[in-house]
Amino acid sequence: MANYMPPLMFAGLVFFMLMGFPVAFSISAVGLLFGFLSIELGLFTFAYLENLPFRLFGILSNDLLLAIPFFTFMGMILERCQLAEDLLEATGQAFGAIPGGLAYAVIIVGAVLGAITGTVAASVIAMGMMSLPIMLRYGYSPRMATGVIAASGTITQLIPPSLVLVVLADQLGRSVGDMYLGAIGPSILQVALFILYVFVLSIVKPKSMPPLPPEARTLKGWPLVWRVIAGMVPALGLIFLVLGTIFVGLATPTEAGAMGAVGAMLLAAARRRLTLKLTWEAMQATMRLTAMVVFILVGSTVFSLVFYGVDGAHWLEGLLANLPGGATGFLILVCIFVFFLAFFLDFFEIAFIIVPLLAPVASKLGIDLIWFGVLLSIVLQTAFMHPPFGFALFYVRGIAPPSVKSKDIYLGAILWLCLQLALAAVVIFWPESVTYWLDPVVDVDLNSIQIDIPTGGFENQAPPDFK
Repeated sequence: MANYMPPLMFAGLVFFMLMGFPVAFSISAVGLLFGFLSIELGLFTFAYLENLPFRLFGILSNDLLLAIPFFTFMGMILERCQLAEDLLEATGQAFGAIPGGLAYAVIIVGAVLGAITGTVAASVIAMGMMSLPIMLRYGYSPRMATGVIAASGTITQLIPPSLVLVVLADQLGRSVGDMYLGAIGPSILQVALFILYVFVLSIVKPKSMPPLPPEARTLKGWPLVWRVIAGMVPALGLIFLVLGTIFVGLATPTEAGAMGAVGAMLLAAARRRLTLKLTWEAMQATMRLTAMVVFILVGSTVFSLVFYGVDGAHWLEGLLANLPGGATGFLILVCIFVFFLAFFLDFFEIAFIIVPLLAPVASKLGIDLIWFGVLLSIVLQTAFMHPPFGFALFYVRGIAPPSVKSKDIYLGAILWLCLQLALAAVVIFWPESVTYWLDPVVDVDLNSIQIDIPTGGFENQAPPDFK
């Protein structure tokens, strides 16, 4: 019976989710149900479940997870203080004279917003409300306009200080700073692929993305330069405050997130847009997202404790460790698996439920876990783009005028989705795109430390054997 418990647990989890129950409570219920069933069957004793309170305490005392509400609050403040609108107006005027100029502006601003907000919704909605009407007004095809807006918003998932990278670092037991450094190369490649695609399309199909007419380019010369500087310099300053302090070792991710939150409020105040209403709305949104993350993490901890207790780790390892192609075959299968899971699950749910089960197999195959985490974040960003359940497409649909058909939004996203998958293939077959940015000496020291003292807290430690 013990050999059937791990697959039965997965089947039970799928059943509960298909019934429509919230994932956080479904996974807790499945874990407790199979835990008590395993006690009745003699697979382990009740003393094994006594580890659960210690694991939950480990979650609540994990300082690294404090970075999530800080970065979320920072993003919510910046979303509401109209920073994106200022950046888009300046860069749109700067690139407006060339075919595809507005598309270039959206991609560049999407990358900058990704580095200071960390949330897809903020980037897509802000850029869509500002740039979509202008792009449609001056002759951009609906598929091109909606596709570039959705794709540029999802860059947020990969560019530091992405919440995805924070969560993956915690679940993989690796440094957030190293995860951020590893994501630099793929982030640059992703932006370059998007810009290259726009450049090629502007040559092949220039009518699908015409330049702005002269009467629409109201800023020229020094006023334009000043507007670009006024929009970019504060944003770049905030990026350095958050990421620079982490990279040079002056602050932990949690401390950098706190400084970023304060910096966002100061930036909003300098623009005379910081109000009690804006702050309260940002706090409410942060509270909702943080509560969701904690409940999902608690549920995944209950599930993983029981799953390891019924030898689920050995079952999964035997299932995945002997795939054809070795490590490459494993990575390709994981990418396909996560890609299809993303049709139904949020990235938090995938990170807390699936990643802890896959990490031991990846480690046994000799895969660098920073490389593995960055690759997963690339695949997870496709969750926001692939029809019909991509959240970025829902955001675009919500702000698009009725004249833009849902069919155009979905078809416009497919080629951008292919570019994201192409990046995943590049990272699989060119690991140096991730590992080049890491200091090998520091990485070895961190690994040796984490073998003895796991950095992820009690939730990442293997439970003692009470069988």
